[in-house]
Parts: sequence; C-alpha cells; structure tokens
Amino acid sequence: MAWYEIIASILLIVATLLVVATAIALWRAPDALTRVNLLGPTVGLAVPLLLVGKLVVDFAENGFDLWSLVRVLIACFGVWIIGSVGSFYMGRSIYGVTVTDVKYARRMRKQTDMVEASEDEI
Repeated sequence: MAWYEIIASILLIVATLLVVATAIALWRAPDALTRVNLLGPTVGLAVPLLLVGKLVVDFAENGFDLWSLVRVLIACFGVWIIGSVGSFYMGRSIYGVTVTDVKYARRMRKQTDMVEASEDEI
C-alpha cells in the first residue's frame, strides 16, 4: 500500500466515523429542529474529507493538476454554502411548525374562553 493510499484511507475512515456519529445523533435527537442542526459534521467535514482524499490519490497518481484542485475547492465551497442555506431554511420552516408562539396561544385561549359556555348555562 502506497503512502497516498494510507492518507486517503485515513481520511475515508475519519469521514465514515463522522457520518456514523451524525446518524447516531440524528437517531437520538429529541425533535426535528435539533435533527436539522446536527447535520454539520457530515456537511462541514465528512464530504470535504472525502473530496480531499480523492484529490490526494489523483495528485499522487497523475501529478499536480490545477483543474482537479479547482474542482475540489468548488465542490467543498458548494457543499458548505448549499448545506448552510438548506439547513437555515429547513430550520426556519420546522421552527414555524413546531414552536408555539406564546402570545398567539394566549390570545386564542382568551377568544375560545369567551365563546365557550359554562356547565351551568347548558
């Protein structure tokens, strides 16, 4: 096994551990909003580590290629941007569905209390 294969294997193992840890954390998370926020290790570290591992193998086998480096950088920044924006929008939509606005809930309770009749009136 060559030195570059060892480095790529180490990066692959670390990325796999991050994905497994994220999956376990997602499984144990109490609610949907927490699950959205737990995707960071996979999006922020695991995918770029896989890309860098592939880049190391390519550089060792074919020599330095600027276009490969540019593609990996574009892919890393793309994953980070899309992951953060997607997480933001998923978090906002889940927050709107799962979290109750206290002022709105009190106002709605007062309106329903005024409409309901007591047992004596029935």
